[in-house]
Formats: sequence, structure tokens, C-alpha cells
Amino acid sequence: MVDKNNTLSVVIPMYNEEVNIRPLFDRLFPVLDGLGMPYEVVCINDGSKDRTLEILEDELGRRPGLVVINLARNFGQHAAVMAGFSQSKGDWIITMDADLQNPPEEIPNIVEQFRKGHDLIGTIRKGRKDTFFRKFASRVTNRIVAKISGIELHDFGCMLRGYSRQVVEGILENPEYRTFIPALATFFAKSPVEITVGHEERAAGESKYSLIKLFSLQLDLMTGFSMWPLRILFAVGTFMAISSLAGAALIIMLRLYYGPGWAAQGVFTLFAVLFFVIGCQFFALGLLGEYIGRIFQAVRKRPTFILGWVRGQGKQ
Repeated sequence: MVDKNNTLSVVIPMYNEEVNIRPLFDRLFPVLDGLGMPYEVVCINDGSKDRTLEILEDELGRRPGLVVINLARNFGQHAAVMAGFSQSKGDWIITMDADLQNPPEEIPNIVEQFRKGHDLIGTIRKGRKDTFFRKFASRVTNRIVAKISGIELHDFGCMLRGYSRQVVEGILENPEYRTFIPALATFFAKSPVEITVGHEERAAGESKYSLIKLFSLQLDLMTGFSMWPLRILFAVGTFMAISSLAGAALIIMLRLYYGPGWAAQGVFTLFAVLFFVIGCQFFALGLLGEYIGRIFQAVRKRPTFILGWVRGQGKQ
């Protein structure tokens, strides 16, 4: 039975994925054809330095339903997804990675949740094929970020997600220079749901997310969706101020009681306390700088991405 009431867009950001494109398409398009509904596959070339764009252009003539967006340069995964959202035409939009760690065979499960009336479908990876360290760091980070931000997402790192057109329009109408799309989407969703999905090893190539990029992502989550870091700084600063006053009073009393000889013996302790306080001040300044930097980037209102060209159309 063909579903003509709704259309589907699959948005896939790509950066140096030349070895994964054809294996991905060989699995993805048969799955979409089996859904019996109009669809488009929107692939965004995010300034790749390999043959990604060349292969995508070649696939345009062989894959009905393929849409290729070429960005003017590399803008990052967030900007690439936003570019895909801006050019997608589907009532339902699904994002996924190009490395086949998100199995295309899970797409019908997300579509089924759309048909049940959900407008935001989050996913939780089961049987993750990542390293122990990466899985452990992800689990700890998920809990910390969820606690601080108050956003109920159990797997912040899974790219395979579903968004209704209304949710995507809300995101596009409220662009943020640095944000986390799945978390931002929760503000516009009326009926979100989370489901478990499979997870596979990367088909080929290397992950584009280093530990530094993962840390930056978590920092964006915390500073973009919560004031808790600033409140924690205020609490720590208050505690240190009270402790410093109490310590100063104690030192003065001991100095008066034991005389000047005792004071000379406590020099290194005072230096240790001083270095600790200075370290906390630098940490506080860095965190405040992160918030101020976000404000600076927002007020400039520079575009998140610049389109080079768009080619292709959906399959009816």
C-alpha cells in the first residue's frame, strides 16, 4: 500500500565519506522503496577533501530521489544538518550518519512512530560497537548533561533521529550559531518518544569526532541549555569567600597567640591556598568567557552555512 499522505526526507551530512557512500546507498534506497511513500535523500557535502562530492554527483544520475547539497566550505556537522533541514521538503525528516553505524534498516521503525502521532523520535543505541572508553565516557556525559540541562535524552550521541516538519520549522525559525539540534528540538516537540535502535561498526574510514570535538559538543550542551554552570560557580565562590574569611581569622588568632615565629612556618600553606584560589578564578573566567563568546557569536548574526549549489529532486 502506497502512503501518499506523508513524504519523507532523509538528511545525511557527509565529510570525507567517499568509501561509505555507495555501500550506504545500496542498503538505504531499497529500504526507502519498501516504505511505499514519496521520499528524498538529502546528502550534504560539508567541504569534503576527498572524492565525496564527485561520487555524489555520479550517483545523482543513478538514484531517483537523491538530492545533493554542496556547501561553500566546511562548516561542521551542525551547520550541514541545518542546511539539509532548510532544503528538505518532507513532512517527516530523519537524520543519520553516512558511516553505516546507523543501520538504514531501522528507518521503518522511526516511520512507524511518526504514524503513531509522535513528532520527535529519539533513539538509544543497543549493542554499541564503540570502544569501552567511548561507551563509558558517553554514558557518564549523558547523565551529567541530562541532570544539568533538564533535557530528558538518554543517548545524546546517536545521529539517527526523526523530526516532524513542525519541529524542523521551529528549529529553522530560531537558529542558534552553536547549539545541539536534538536538544533544541525538544522545545518544539509536543509528543516526543525514544526507541532503541541497532548499532554497527563503522563501515570504513575513521570517525570525524575526536575527544576534543566531543568535549566541545558537551560544553555546547551545558552552556547552551542551562545556567547551572554559572550557579555552581556562584556557590563555589561563596563557599570559598566564607572559607577564606574563616581561614584569615584563624591565622590572625594563631599569629597573636604563638607570635611571629609561627607565621613564618605557615608560608607554604598560604601559598598552596593562594594557588588554589587563583586556579578557581581562571576556571571561572574561562566559563564566563564561554558564555560571553556565545553572546558575541549570536549578536553578529553570521550565517551558519553558505550554500554552493543544490541538485536533484525527491522520488514520488
